[in-house]
Amino acid sequence: MSYEIYNTIVAIATPPGEGALGIIRLSGSEAIAIVNRLFPRKNLLHQSSHSLHVGVIQSDEGQIIDEVVVSLFKGPNSYTGEDIVEISCHGSSYIIQRIMEVCLQGGARHAKAGEFTMRAFLNGKMDLSQAEAVADLIASESHGAHELAMKQMRGGFSKEINHLRNELIRFASLIELELDFSEEDVEFANRQELKDLIHELLTYIYRLKDSFSLGNVIKNGVATAIVGRPNAGKSTLLNAILKEDRAIVSEIAGTTRDTIESSIAIGGVKFRLIDTAGVRETEDVIEKIGVERTIKELDSSALLLYLFDVSQMEPADVHADLEQYNLLGKNLIVVANKMDLYPTRPLDIYYYPSYVDKKNLVSLSALNEMNIIHLQDVMVEQALNHSASREDAIVTNSRHYEALSETADHLQKALENMEAGITGDFLAMDIRYALHALGSITGEVTTDDLLDNIFSSFCIGK
Repeated sequence: MSYEIYNTIVAIATPPGEGALGIIRLSGSEAIAIVNRLFPRKNLLHQSSHSLHVGVIQSDEGQIIDEVVVSLFKGPNSYTGEDIVEISCHGSSYIIQRIMEVCLQGGARHAKAGEFTMRAFLNGKMDLSQAEAVADLIASESHGAHELAMKQMRGGFSKEINHLRNELIRFASLIELELDFSEEDVEFANRQELKDLIHELLTYIYRLKDSFSLGNVIKNGVATAIVGRPNAGKSTLLNAILKEDRAIVSEIAGTTRDTIESSIAIGGVKFRLIDTAGVRETEDVIEKIGVERTIKELDSSALLLYLFDVSQMEPADVHADLEQYNLLGKNLIVVANKMDLYPTRPLDIYYYPSYVDKKNLVSLSALNEMNIIHLQDVMVEQALNHSASREDAIVTNSRHYEALSETADHLQKALENMEAGITGDFLAMDIRYALHALGSITGEVTTDDLLDNIFSSFCIGK
């Protein structure tokens, strides 16, 4: 995809379909002039930036299309760094399309996916990691995802990366200077200080890499499978957590034949809850397929809720299930259901030392929604059970994770080469590669293919 950044672009910035309002956005050197020809109420060319103007939009033939509010944002103090005009009209799809038509006839062209944010990046209004955070912000479906995207969009992660890069650049310049004076055998970059710096950088980079699992959880949600024997109450538990009748509930064992998935935000974290077929030996062909799919969910889910009927199962039965389903050692919460039928049953007897933590044993009644809130608290704690603090910089983007991994590899190689007494030119090459990998995160180093890949995933109008 190629971007013609010197044209004036136009796009619909609101979702498709009818609504109370629609917004058409233009950006470029001719944005104000194009709209001014359609807006007879006043001369927009003489109005100040960050101002609102009420009037009508009309065609070149004088036909009034709609009464609108026009917002002016003059570059460089705008989102893209260029002149931006936003036309707020009534949300009729006909009106929106007509305004788009007259803007195109006036000299604008259709914006491509992500082109407004692309221009913001190219004009220095934000770096590449901040631009990617814009897409994350639009896609955020929980408080946690929104919080991380806002923090990254405001440059928190970028500051950390730039600090690392600046430290490396300082030493790289000294090593490059040494190469200019190689015949004099002069050493400008203290090797021990460089080793100490690389060790410090590696420690921080590994911490950032470790935060990716937490960032991925907050951004994309936690795949959470509800598993157990037939009639343990899995569908009832799903409905209780969601507070809606999402799954069919029946006293007949094996009612759930396929996986059912729904999402919910709990404590700022998105959970993708998966109700599975009860695991048992069966001759029913359809139920057998459901059991096979359940086994697959056990392997792919980040969190498992093993549910059992406390009135029907002894501790030995529970332990046997945990071993048979290969649940031990996984991110697991053991849930004792139907406690209303057996309220005197002590929960401690189901404790499985060294495999199931006592804090991950929860008793409840899914039917009566008893103790559901406590289960949700445990789920959030398990999902966020990570060494990284949410106050620290957190990696949420797989591209950033790969770039950090590449940086760490080159820095580790630089350390090994210094220990081997390698010459400065090879050491300089290792540091250049590390700087290149770090620079690709914020956009200090880019390629057209990289930018196309990032911005083509954006929505039109952003």
